[in-house]
Amino acid sequence: MMIASRQPITVVIAEFEDIVARGLQSLIDDDPNLSLVATDVPREQLAATLSAHDADVGILSFGSLYRPSDLRDVPTAVPRARLLVLANNPSSAECRQLIGFGATACLAKNTEARDVLHAIYLASRGLQVLPPPGPPSYEPTGPVPLTPREADVLELLQSGHSNPEIAAALHVGVETVRTHARHIYRKLGVSTRRELRALG
Repeated sequence: MMIASRQPITVVIAEFEDIVARGLQSLIDDDPNLSLVATDVPREQLAATLSAHDADVGILSFGSLYRPSDLRDVPTAVPRARLLVLANNPSSAECRQLIGFGATACLAKNTEARDVLHAIYLASRGLQVLPPPGPPSYEPTGPVPLTPREADVLELLQSGHSNPEIAAALHVGVETVRTHARHIYRKLGVSTRRELRALG
């Protein structure tokens, strides 16, 4: 009886700082069950590159995102691919927000090599990976992250759209937009649209 050999997990690496990029490349090249199909890919081209190579996992830097909601474009364009985001000391809230926007895994850049490999394997199977919780004293106390829908509303508010225009664009009621706007104002610590636009 012949056993079919398992196909390697195909990986695309987006742009990273040189030392991080080299470390990731070496890590993946040393694992016979992983195949690096593209590297140093600009974030704007990540979805197209994942699609062109029919890749299993894309690895990108949190620093390459203008805002966490930018991540949403990749899983929408390439639903099969899984995303592993590496960040500098991400908080649990930041990681949960990234997963809410479509990442499958979120790790700190200083994660040990074996844990990064483990995350790639788990992510390729669609399993979510978060960094282990640190001691409570190390958990940053920051603002509550916006939900994906609140991020949509925020973008339109900052562009100067009225509540009825936002409601029409998002196919929701005006009262729903008002509710989202109240939550956004509270979370961002602003009280007027002018202050909100100043944050953009």
